[in-house]
Amino acid sequence: MTQNFDVVVIGGAVSGASAAFWLTRMQPELRAAVIERDPGYAFSATALSVASVRSQFSNPVNVQISRFGVEFIRNFGEELALEPGQGDLGLKENGYLFLGASAEAPGQLEELAAMQRGFGAATEVLNPEAIAKRFPWMKTEDLSAGSFGHRDEGWFDNMGLLGGFRAAARRQGVVFLKDEAVGLELEGTRITAVKLASGARLGCGAVVNAAGTRASQVMEWAGLTLPVEPRKRTVFVIDAPNARHPEAPLIIDYQGYYMRPEHQGWITATVPEGDGPCAVDDFEPDAHLFEEVIWPMLYNRSEGFDACRVQRLWVGHYDYNTLDQNAILGAHPARENLYLMNGFSGHGLQQSPATGRGIAELILTGGYRSLDLSDLGVERVLAGRPFLEMAIV
Repeated sequence: MTQNFDVVVIGGAVSGASAAFWLTRMQPELRAAVIERDPGYAFSATALSVASVRSQFSNPVNVQISRFGVEFIRNFGEELALEPGQGDLGLKENGYLFLGASAEAPGQLEELAAMQRGFGAATEVLNPEAIAKRFPWMKTEDLSAGSFGHRDEGWFDNMGLLGGFRAAARRQGVVFLKDEAVGLELEGTRITAVKLASGARLGCGAVVNAAGTRASQVMEWAGLTLPVEPRKRTVFVIDAPNARHPEAPLIIDYQGYYMRPEHQGWITATVPEGDGPCAVDDFEPDAHLFEEVIWPMLYNRSEGFDACRVQRLWVGHYDYNTLDQNAILGAHPARENLYLMNGFSGHGLQQSPATGRGIAELILTGGYRSLDLSDLGVERVLAGRPFLEMAIV
């Protein structure tokens, strides 16, 4: 069976759903379909994310993407034209705190903070004394500086964002299919159809690759390569009865972990030593990382972590861009109707409002209209020219 659509989106988590929402918001008569193999999102990076948003990036385009994202999240119900009181994503603006220890950190953080403030962020640089005064439960003797965003940074309802995009897109006529893409049909440099596991065939005017950790497989069907691979992250929810600070920010410690409060406990994770690709279906937690790696670093930061208990843990995957850990967005020059939303390396959720809008603008008008995302284009990947982001978490 063949169905024809103007745009087919491969991947129905937050990036694909955002693209479908914006496409049909901008052009209501557009025929769009979204293919999702896991509509329960049991293994989706969106569902397994710690659902945070921040302005503290080192590249101006990433700052602007998140500045749009946090306002979109804050006003989600209004953006989706919902009834008053609906669409609240529970944005909790505890802020982000980046901790540095090097002699260069104060100057580097101040330079970045000035750039971020230029786009409307509230980033301030604190010396160790100011950090200790604001967060007296922390040990600061080893620190040289910290950067703190006291507003527009925090965490929110990840599945609310996804569900809202999907529901709004459906209202706008988008067809969501529970199926799996298994191949592409090409004529010359154009993709003419997406083949599905069910045997169906979707004719298409354009294709959006929003396949997350499976993005490279989609590119192989098109005869192309992409430096995106799955990376496993084990996330721990812990109880530390002597360190209950629900007002704390999300802390990025130079020691090599992050943590944030979760009710009366904490969420925490680290990058495992020898971090590398994993199988797309490997969701077995690295349970040893808490006791062997994270717990000593927590205790170094606060003696209140002398007693900790892991309450639960889970694994999420990053669609990791091995070139520079930045998103790969836009049209691929070798396939005139193929558009990429890949390689977010852990930032796809917070970046989805702006990147979905950008892809929609590119497909419908041939260029970016609201925010220039061309620095994140695939051309840099083909040239082997990294567009580095210092603030990767």
